[in-house]
Amino acid sequence: MGDLQVGKVFDLPELRDRTPVFRDRDEVGRVLAGMLAEYKGTDALLLAVPRGALVIGAILARELRLPLDAVVVAKVTPEWNPEFGYGGVAWDGTVVLDETLAARLGINKQQMEADVWRASDKVESRSRSLRGERAFPRVAGRTVILVDDGLATGSTLRVAIRALTKAGADRLVVAVGTGHREAVEALAQDVAAVYCPNLRETRNFSAVGEAYRNFDQVSEAEAVRIIKDFGE
Repeated sequence: MGDLQVGKVFDLPELRDRTPVFRDRDEVGRVLAGMLAEYKGTDALLLAVPRGALVIGAILARELRLPLDAVVVAKVTPEWNPEFGYGGVAWDGTVVLDETLAARLGINKQQMEADVWRASDKVESRSRSLRGERAFPRVAGRTVILVDDGLATGSTLRVAIRALTKAGADRLVVAVGTGHREAVEALAQDVAAVYCPNLRETRNFSAVGEAYRNFDQVSEAEAVRIIKDFGE
């Protein structure tokens, strides 16, 4: 395990600030499985952000003998920039907004409400597609490991953490392949630990996909299949 432990952050020093560093999401899954070995065969639950992180989650589920499901969240973004998140919406209706950032971007209350509605609609649609009528897995009283491709601003994981805390999760852990150092350290204050093998400095970070040589899109059909194969 890496020697960096700032606010419960664990990375791998030999991978720090390198890009690209991973062949694909399968490799990230294997690296994270080694870092998360203490959870093997426990009552922990893996929850991956669809769709790409489900591929990482499938490797973790196989290696650690843990159940896997999807945690459906969406960024709240201004209409003019669908990539820049200033908040998030979770599957249970939880909303987290950075109103200071929204004000800095010139987003008024009416625009903010429209952005939240758009994100909520996306969450509802994706939840139906991935889960159908199947109930969300039990999280109360157990360890939950949140899995994502990487961490840029942290807006989607932050709202997932809020929702899972409300649902009674006992211990929350985040596992991501790559991450912006400041965002990772900020998120670590809200969880038990963040595992991020490829930690990157602000000046070197522009996109999660830069850490991967192969960062192909994952189809909805593949995501559904993974959930069925590894779900509880």
